[in-house]
Amino acid sequence: MQDVIIAPIGWERALMAAEKVKERLRRATKALDDAMVLYAVVGGNAVAEWIARVDEGAVRNTRDVDLLIRRADLEFVRAALESADFVYHHLLDVDMFIDGPQGRPSEAVHILYAGEKVRPEIEHRFPDLHESERAAEFQVTSLPALVRMKLISYRRKDQVHLLDLIGVGLIDATWPARFPPPLGDRLQVLLDDPNG
Repeated sequence: MQDVIIAPIGWERALMAAEKVKERLRRATKALDDAMVLYAVVGGNAVAEWIARVDEGAVRNTRDVDLLIRRADLEFVRAALESADFVYHHLLDVDMFIDGPQGRPSEAVHILYAGEKVRPEIEHRFPDLHESERAAEFQVTSLPALVRMKLISYRRKDQVHLLDLIGVGLIDATWPARFPPPLGDRLQVLLDDPNG
């Protein structure tokens, strides 16, 4: 009788993919912590960190790792991450670290720069690293700074992240007044029609 190899089914593969992202996040942030390089976790992993503090069942998986650093520290970040087997890669004006020589950009550690604009035509800048705090395993951007970043980028996934934060009560009707136009206006739209 011939042995049959059974490949993991869809949900098992999804769980494995989520675990790979968590492992990548832990490895990258540990390398930066060990090298004493300043950073903050941003993006979907930061949203997950904040939501898990309120309702771990509401956490949404993400496929990559986003880190906020100071541009002047890029070479220190590069040395730290390369020591953890990440490979520096620059693609479409984005600095990233792919997970080993066979890694893919879609699963990389993506770098964002503190105090800089996401695009030249956008008026608002990303927060600085002082707007962060220590979570259990890594440095994470503060909730107000994270919300501001999501309002600045405001892609569909940013809107979904904001709706997730609204859904667990981390953002309420008092929040739009904290941000200048058009950022506060964007948040008000989501609060007014969360099912949009």
